[in-house]
Amino acid sequence: MLSYRHAFHAGNHADVLKHFVLVQLLEYFNQKDKPYWYIDTHAGAGCYALDEAFARKNAEYEDGVGRLLGRKDVPKELKSYLKLVRDLNSAGKLRLYPGSPCCAAPLLREEDRMRLFELHPADNKLLQKTFETAGSKVMVLQQDGFTGINAFLPPPPRRALVLMDPPYEVKTDYRTVVSSLKECLRRFPTGTYAVWYPKLHSMESRELPEKLKRLPITSWLHVSLDVRSPSSDGYGMHGSGLFIINPPWTLNEILKKTLPYLVTVLGLDTGASYTLESEIP
Repeated sequence: MLSYRHAFHAGNHADVLKHFVLVQLLEYFNQKDKPYWYIDTHAGAGCYALDEAFARKNAEYEDGVGRLLGRKDVPKELKSYLKLVRDLNSAGKLRLYPGSPCCAAPLLREEDRMRLFELHPADNKLLQKTFETAGSKVMVLQQDGFTGINAFLPPPPRRALVLMDPPYEVKTDYRTVVSSLKECLRRFPTGTYAVWYPKLHSMESRELPEKLKRLPITSWLHVSLDVRSPSSDGYGMHGSGLFIINPPWTLNEILKKTLPYLVTVLGLDTGASYTLESEIP
């Protein structure tokens, strides 16, 4: 199925959590002089116009990044992420939102590389256009990232951050995430892997973090953010989460400082909350 378009959801609460954490991971990678690769298995269109029909339909960004921009009490840990958003909107009005590739690109150094997978033909075309002048530093592939990633592991510099955030529009995506990660870890066990997932009523969504904990790993961090109580009819996403394999040792403390703030600012009802657990030797 190729019906999912992330433009409908660009800049929502799930993007805030995902991209804030992504920026923290990349900034940690940049602390070492050694080059690394950023690999995105489901890269989307790269950047999203919030004033076009897809994004305007539900205007989810208004209850996401829109609630953070302009506030004077933002924790310093969130400021690098918000700067990326502001830099795309120099006129001051929120018109564009950076997807994961466009959050990563400004943080990559000259020697770092980016490999982007996007199977949807329309989004892949937009992604190609976004990075058409990037040269060999960025490679955009119209392939299934779950399997295409294997050709790039292990990466030549032996350092990489992999973001895996499929749309989960079919339930098999949950199983495929686990099986794909098993193969990734077999090829490149020292990589850092960040898996995004939606928090839904479904059993597959609720069970995914526990299944990921049972992978052959020794270091992991699980963070989730709920912005509302689950709906009584069982419909819709009430939050999202990230499961990170081989996370930076600093990330847990950063999240402890910022998650209460995000609950307060992004929360829609008394069900707003967060989860943070880790096993980091």
